[in-house]
Amino acid sequence: MNNSSGREGEATKKIEDQTSQMPSTFWLGLAVGSMAVSAAMKLSGHKHGALFIGQWAAPFLLFGIYNKIVKTEGHD
Repeated sequence: MNNSSGREGEATKKIEDQTSQMPSTFWLGLAVGSMAVSAAMKLSGHKHGALFIGQWAAPFLLFGIYNKIVKTEGHD
């Protein structure tokens, strides 16, 4: 699949159209929620699960940044 025109594919446009409808607080809430769940799991002795869930915060924040860029700059 060579996209030499530099434009986005149809699937990407559809995904961005749907995700751009989500408020930025949605992604922030998921990040904070994953940190809270991770802390609760750590306190209850589930160390490995806490580490796994805690690592979700960064990708959720990155999704939020990407979402904000798509909202402000638009897509191809």
